[in-house]
Amino acid sequence: MTAYIIRRLLLMIPTLFAIMVINFVVIHVAPGGPVEQIIAQLTGQGADITERVTRSGTGEATVRPDQTTTSAGKYRGAQGLDPEFIKQLERQFGFDKPLHVRFFDMIKNYLTFDFGESFYRDRRVIDLVMDKLPVSISLGLWTTLLVYLICIPLGIAKATRDGSRFDVWTSVAIIIGTAIPSFLFAVFLLVLFAGGSYFDWFPLSGLVSENWQELSWPDRILDYFWHLALPITAMTVGGFATLTMLTKNSFLDQVHQQYVITARAKGLSERRVMYRHVFRNAMLIVIAGFPGAFVGVLFTGSLLIEIIFSLDGLGLLGFEAAFNRDYPVMFGTLYFFSLLGLIMNLIGDLMYTIIDPRIDFEAREV
Repeated sequence: MTAYIIRRLLLMIPTLFAIMVINFVVIHVAPGGPVEQIIAQLTGQGADITERVTRSGTGEATVRPDQTTTSAGKYRGAQGLDPEFIKQLERQFGFDKPLHVRFFDMIKNYLTFDFGESFYRDRRVIDLVMDKLPVSISLGLWTTLLVYLICIPLGIAKATRDGSRFDVWTSVAIIIGTAIPSFLFAVFLLVLFAGGSYFDWFPLSGLVSENWQELSWPDRILDYFWHLALPITAMTVGGFATLTMLTKNSFLDQVHQQYVITARAKGLSERRVMYRHVFRNAMLIVIAGFPGAFVGVLFTGSLLIEIIFSLDGLGLLGFEAAFNRDYPVMFGTLYFFSLLGLIMNLIGDLMYTIIDPRIDFEAREV
C-alpha cells in the first residue's frame, strides 16, 4: 500500500502541472485582462480609475490623444494614453515579463504556498482564502453529511421494498426535489421562514450573530446551526436523487449474488443478511465516494446560496475574482482546490481498502 500511495502522490505532480498550464494559457489568451479592464474604466469613468490606480501605487494616468505606441497598441482602447502609464500598469500586474517566465515564477512561489497578493483587495490570497474557508467548509461538510445520513437509509429502504408503494412515492418525491433549483428553493425558504410574508424564525444573513463572541459555547453552537439551517436545507434538497438511487441499485445488485442466496439458505434472518452481509459490499462505492462528494459540494454548489443568504465564502470569492480578472486569486485558489481535489481522490481510493480489506491496490498498476 505504501508503494501505491507514493505512486499516486508522484502522479499528482504532472496532473497538477497540466491543470495549471491549461488554465493559465486559456485565461491569458482570453481578452479582458486586468490592464484592459483598467484602461476601459479609465476611458469611460476617469474619476473611478484614477482613485483605483493611485491607491495601487501606479500614479495618475495622463491622456494624450495624439500619442499611440507599441505598448498602448497591445490593448484595446489604449490609443491616446500615456505610454509610460501603460508600462506602469504592466509592471504592476507583472505583465512586463514573457508569458512563460510569469508562469514558472508563479509555480515556483506556489510550491511554498506563496500565492501572492490580490490585485484589488490589497491582501494576500492565502489570507482571503482562510477568511472565506469557514463558510464554504460549513456548507459543504454539513450538506454532504446530511445528504448521506438521509440517502443511505432511504436507499436501503427502497431496495428492501422495491416495487412497493413506498418505493414509488419516494421516487416521485425525489424527482420533484431534484427538479427544484436549489437557489429557487432558497428564496422560498427565506420568504417563508426568514421574515418574509409568514414566519420570522431564522436569520437572513451571516454565519453567526454579531454577539457570537459574547455567547457561551452551547449558545454559540446553537447560533451557528441556527444560521446554517436554511442554506443547508436549500443545498440538500437537490442532492438526494443520485445517492439514493446509487444506494438502492447497489443493494439490489448484491441481493442477487450467490453469497446472499447461500446465507438465506442457511436460515439467517433477512435483517441479518441485509445488514451483516450485504451492507459492506453495497456501501463500498457509496461510502468511498464521500471525499469526492464533499469536494464537489464545497467548490461547485454554493455560489448562489452564498449570495442569497449573504454568506461570504469561496464561491463568491471565486466569482468576483473571475469577474474582475484578479489573477492571483484565480490561480491561487485553482492551485489550492486542484491539489485538495487530487488528495481527496486518493483518500477516496484508500477508503475502499478500509471498508473492504480484500481490495489490494498494491497489485495494480497505476
